[in-house]
Amino acid sequence: MVTTFYFIRHAEPDYSIEEDAIRPLSEKGKKDAENLVDFFRDIPFDMVISSPFKRAHDTVKPIAYDKGMEVELIDGFRERKVSGGGWIDDFTSFARRQWEDFEYRLNGGDCLREVQKRNIEALEDLLDRSRGRGIVIGSHGTALSTIINYYDSTYGYNEFNRIKGVMPWVVRFTFNDGNKPLIESLNAKV
Repeated sequence: MVTTFYFIRHAEPDYSIEEDAIRPLSEKGKKDAENLVDFFRDIPFDMVISSPFKRAHDTVKPIAYDKGMEVELIDGFRERKVSGGGWIDDFTSFARRQWEDFEYRLNGGDCLREVQKRNIEALEDLLDRSRGRGIVIGSHGTALSTIINYYDSTYGYNEFNRIKGVMPWVVRFTFNDGNKPLIESLNAKV
């Protein structure tokens, strides 16, 4: 039985809002989210799930609305918490260090091992209750990248760095009866 998850890394956020959970989409991000409706028009799916973070939810909301569906929020799909102190200036060095050491964290933040564990647990729970279905999932760059890394350990910092500016990014995971999924980038060559 084939189960298909369409993970969507959120559209461009409004970086003037530093608080991660409530950061909205930029005007460009809102337009790009609306364009996803056409992208998904002929793709069959049964439900729409999202991280509880506003930018992820607002990216998939137009897709759900177009199909007359609600968006179910799943906390386990949330993005990494960078630190307890908020914004950091040198994100590139921080990200590289986290990908080199999955246990590295800033004070009050998540390490990538925690992000991966939380997201994989949410994915496996969803897979258990959604066999044979198609699911659209609003996600984040780091969270989605750690999921890919779980199934393909060659996906690391360089691959993550290549998708930094790809928003929205659609990645299809095709599960065939518990086997390792086929993972395909649908709207970007990365």
